[in-house]
Amino acid sequence: MAAGRILGAVLAGGRSSRFGSDKALAQMPDGRTLIDHAIAGLTPHVAQVVICGRAGGLPDRPAPDMGPLGGLNAALHHAQNHGFAGVLTTGCDMPLYPSELPAMLIGESAAILKGQQLLGWWPVSLAGALDAHLAAVNNRSIHGWLDRIGARVVERPGMILPNINRPEDLEGL
Repeated sequence: MAAGRILGAVLAGGRSSRFGSDKALAQMPDGRTLIDHAIAGLTPHVAQVVICGRAGGLPDRPAPDMGPLGGLNAALHHAQNHGFAGVLTTGCDMPLYPSELPAMLIGESAAILKGQQLLGWWPVSLAGALDAHLAAVNNRSIHGWLDRIGARVVERPGMILPNINRPEDLEGL
């Protein structure tokens, strides 16, 4: 496991077009919002949690509407500037964060949970590489970024974590 303080980042800059309204503020059956659940899932594992891509949070870097990589880039630079070793991420539409996941992800290199590219670990040393990746023509694909850096893919057999993209996904929980 990498040493040092860890920053948690909730990637929340999407347009929620499939959801039809701001899904980060959609309420779960317990009355708390999706973003509240995402924050609560990360909090036990990190020194600080930031929200990326929303008003009041870290703006996407280098420009607005960069998708998840713009939020990740903002979090990496915030972490680098504030003495964090790396960033654990989740999406605002991912209400469950397994307690064993950080131990599975955190290491010397970037790692994601198989099938859930927003559940990841990103060492601060990747900040400059992500700047370069986002500066490349038409390359905001998270899959392209993962390939570029050779991210580890961690498997968690037996459980698929929900990703809320449509109102019926929320109803199905």
